[in-house]
Amino acid sequence: MIPITVSQALAAAQTLGLDRLDAQLLLLHALGKPDTERAWLLAHDADALAEAAAEAFRHVSLRRAAGEPLAYIVGYKDFFGLRLNVDARVLVPRPDTETLVQWVLDVTLGIVSPDILDLGTGSGAVGIAIAHHVKCRVTATDFSTDALAVASQNAAQLGADVQFIHSNWFEKVGGQYQVIASNPPYIAHADPHLAALMHEPLNALVAGQDGLGDIRQIVDHAPERLLTGGWLLLEHGHDQAAAVRGLLASRGFAKVQSRMDLAGIARCSGGQWDN
Repeated sequence: MIPITVSQALAAAQTLGLDRLDAQLLLLHALGKPDTERAWLLAHDADALAEAAAEAFRHVSLRRAAGEPLAYIVGYKDFFGLRLNVDARVLVPRPDTETLVQWVLDVTLGIVSPDILDLGTGSGAVGIAIAHHVKCRVTATDFSTDALAVASQNAAQLGADVQFIHSNWFEKVGGQYQVIASNPPYIAHADPHLAALMHEPLNALVAGQDGLGDIRQIVDHAPERLLTGGWLLLEHGHDQAAAVRGLLASRGFAKVQSRMDLAGIARCSGGQWDN
């Protein structure tokens, strides 16, 4: 077999439909180099790839071309300044969710060692990020034992003090909290965008006919687990802010509001429990 060069390999990946950045990151992965070495690819674009590296790159390029998330292929995703292990057992953490983490940090500013509940933790992204950035007590739940295994591994690797509970929302949760944060499933079961998410766990994405089934449950039961003055903060779909604010207001939450993500979309909504 005639060896191919770095530049030829990247060009071949782009003919499969990969964008240049994904192709570069996958080639670095196949070469066993960190993702900070993109400049190395430019400096060595005429270098021939070893046969094993070329074959490994072709394999991961085909996986990416078939729609598998880059994070699953390389095995990690950066979130709020932390590197999390991810695989097909959990959703890939999105930058949008950093809005939720920042809101939690804002409402707990000045509170000494707040108790925080992360409902539906998945990879542990939200709870671990919070625990890493503020002195607090974080409890994180998930109904998926597979997800809890990933989250526990991430917490141990990053030295985050998080207590994990296997629970269907509030089912096995005790105590009361200054903040309950959740990035629950919020996609409607017939949403056409689901086709692009086929590699990720469906039970972490879909919530009934209108996508609000799990959010309704959380809003309904959260007051039982909130201290007076505590906040419930929820991530939701790009077009669900008004509906979620309506649910919060109807349940009796005060100071109901939404927060924008970096794209200017109302991505999170929440309210304070003063009853």
